[in-house]
Amino acid sequence: MQSTHTTPSPNGASADSGARLDVAVIGAGQAGLAIGHFLRRAGRRFVILEAGESLATAWRERWDSLVLFTPRRYDALPGLPFPGDPDGYPGRDEVVAYLEQYARTLALPIRFRSPVGSLEAEDGGFVLGLADGGRVAADQVVVATGPFHAPIMPALADGLAPEVVQTHSAGYRTPSGVPAGTVLVVGGGNTGFQIAKELSATHSVHLAIGSRQTPLPQRLLGRDLFWWLTRLGLLGTSVDSRVGRRARERDTLIGSSPRELKRRFGVDIRPRAVAASGRTVRFADGSELDIDAVIWATGYRPDHSWIDLDITDETGTLVHRRGVTDITGLYFLGLSWQHTRGSALLGFVKDDAEFIAERLEAAAASTTRSAGRAPHSESAVPPQAGVATEGI
Repeated sequence: MQSTHTTPSPNGASADSGARLDVAVIGAGQAGLAIGHFLRRAGRRFVILEAGESLATAWRERWDSLVLFTPRRYDALPGLPFPGDPDGYPGRDEVVAYLEQYARTLALPIRFRSPVGSLEAEDGGFVLGLADGGRVAADQVVVATGPFHAPIMPALADGLAPEVVQTHSAGYRTPSGVPAGTVLVVGGGNTGFQIAKELSATHSVHLAIGSRQTPLPQRLLGRDLFWWLTRLGLLGTSVDSRVGRRARERDTLIGSSPRELKRRFGVDIRPRAVAASGRTVRFADGSELDIDAVIWATGYRPDHSWIDLDITDETGTLVHRRGVTDITGLYFLGLSWQHTRGSALLGFVKDDAEFIAERLEAAAASTTRSAGRAPHSESAVPPQAGVATEGI
């Protein structure tokens, strides 16, 4: 486990000293570490604030057998290759170990056990209020908390009897933690399919799929899918483009399909779950199923309620242009489809991180020239949608 010590900033000052910093980064996941690389390289005085006792909290909270669908050659953050067979697929613990190695190698100034409870503008910069009563002042802020905040639990969950064991996929770890009997997995994304596959070896499993997603093979003509996506330039397609808008609206299944799940793993495919009463769940086709447990692989909602600034539109959607907000000095990183399909993926977040780092440098230089006021040249526009699915 990481200690709560903070490493020195590039200029020798402690990152948790009382002095105002150049940049405060919130979150020590892959996005926070990636932007840390560029800030360190630029010689900025910064700190990465992490709510947990160690970094990569989101990865540590996923199920034990999780395996990425991107090969190791595509999983590296800037400045450090991902170790191991470049054509193999790393598991959860391997990702956590890599991120720990990354933070050590780059000597990033991470402050653990520092949940940020508020973010306010003050004196031309920002003040971050910590849960322990402390305060951190910075000229610029990067919110790198990722897209997975509040687990979505559908309303029909309230209709199930107390004896039915319920958990969101965020709380699922291993099949042994699920009671024997009939298990319903709700959610037809990559997470729902992976959990259903694993449970099928020990349980009677049913998977409820609300909307069909496009299945894509993990390998095609001897090459991994991401080799093709990279070669064809599809991972670099912007969300603002026609192709990008269509792709965002249609999430994909990678290496899975309903047919494979049924034939190979014996999982019964069900339509959307629409109601629940006692131990019985009813589906869109009128069929019913008595269950002993249910796992809700139903995604997450963003939660930026702790930010005391005007960052959303009238629908509550975060307003930004590739992570650049209308508030001078405030940036986001690691959002789903922040700019491309890869924006929230481990090995592709570096592109947005470098872009944000360039904006940080340009804004800082402009502030210096104008003696405290930096013009905001990027026009912010709202992205589509506001719910993060559980892609890996």
